[in-house]
Amino acid sequence: MQCDYFDAGACRSCTFMGIPYEVQLRRKQQDVQERLARVAPEVVWRSPFASPESGFRNKAKLVVGGSPGALTLGILDREGRGVDLQGCGLYPQALSAAFDPVTRWLERLQVPPYDVPRRRGELKHVLLTVSPDEELMLRLVLRSDRHLPRLRDALPRLLEELPSPVVVSVNLQPEHTAVLEGEHEVLLTAQEHLTMSIGGVPLPLRPGGFFQTNTAAAAALYETATGWVRDVAPRSVLDLYCGVGGFALHSARVLPAGTPVRGLEISAEAVAAARTTAAELSLAADFGTGDAEAATADADLVVVNPPRRGIGALTQALERSSARHLVYSSCDVASLARDLADLPSWVAQEARLVDMFPQTGHHEVVVRLQRG
Repeated sequence: MQCDYFDAGACRSCTFMGIPYEVQLRRKQQDVQERLARVAPEVVWRSPFASPESGFRNKAKLVVGGSPGALTLGILDREGRGVDLQGCGLYPQALSAAFDPVTRWLERLQVPPYDVPRRRGELKHVLLTVSPDEELMLRLVLRSDRHLPRLRDALPRLLEELPSPVVVSVNLQPEHTAVLEGEHEVLLTAQEHLTMSIGGVPLPLRPGGFFQTNTAAAAALYETATGWVRDVAPRSVLDLYCGVGGFALHSARVLPAGTPVRGLEISAEAVAAARTTAAELSLAADFGTGDAEAATADADLVVVNPPRRGIGALTQALERSSARHLVYSSCDVASLARDLADLPSWVAQEARLVDMFPQTGHHEVVVRLQRG
């Protein structure tokens, strides 16, 4: 992939830019194999998932810079000045087509962009997400609610100009910190979620909710894990860190009717969304909040998809549990290696690299383990 922004030195976020993709993928595969060799010496590596090199991101996190009449959507340089990246090749056409209408709309409203060096202004970020059906979610991160009435009044004009808008909201982040979003979200549309359909399972994404940035890679993760679940035919499945139920719902679709499938998640909104999807698909999957360590006691197969820090003390609960199978999806190979070292009674059987972020060193690894 060639990038004019990278060549000009305007953006260096993609640290692997200019390296042939097959070389990138080979390096990542070699890296994860070497880093897991000590804790998973017997693992069989499946062929890695190769992502499209460009146009793979389903979400754009754009810093607003410049000034009214000359807004930039992209990043900030070292002096805090806006660098416009609306032509970035990582975004698919369905997403990048929304940048210009959103920019024109904001220019008409004259909402001042937040000036980081001077700590003044209002509009901090434009967050855009596109679904597999090319519907859009737009979130504006503002310093305060001062301009909310104007945004509400001008919303019909934006909805006319945007291709396939579904959800529009405002996130309030009053603090001068590197934290992207605040705790308060204001919906401007009646629709509250964007449907991310993966493998025939409609996963509802609310503003602020988590979804893998690469839709094709997310589908590969679910397909790989679901295949393993089907092959081992567990008596029951427990999906921890389940979010809106991706792994649990996909598992329930391939297991015999009546196989208990349960998901646990700390977000009540995510649990409610997972329950709704299960009901719509007539799947016997149950979701709730609860003690993850206690829940592992009776599960036959456990799925974990933790944040970068890994599962930590949960390794001890898995050691004590009666579970026979474990599927671990990780976005950080260092924490994965540490957790596998803390699971001495488990043996890694299969693993797969899923290239989530071409042009960078980031990736996902999914591993199937069973009791030794």
